[in-house]
Amino acid sequence: MSIGDVSGIMASAIFQILILAGPILIIALVVGLVIAILQATTSIQEQTLTFVPKIAAIMLALALLAGWMFATLGEYTKDLFSLIPGMAG
Repeated sequence: MSIGDVSGIMASAIFQILILAGPILIIALVVGLVIAILQATTSIQEQTLTFVPKIAAIMLALALLAGWMFATLGEYTKDLFSLIPGMAG
């Protein structure tokens, strides 16, 4: 196994992390932005107000996307395991 193989595996791992975490992070960002805009327009200065809607949105997104996330991670794991026989020689 060469350095190029290892760097390819690491690059694909980072790409999978971005693909799996991206939708959840984008949803948290959008919910936080909407709550911040509402706080600015209504002059509410409560810092903890964004916590509950963000957590609720993240939990809902995880519930909706869990099947896709596990399928994607399972395919990546199968791909990694298929590389093991080539590492020996």
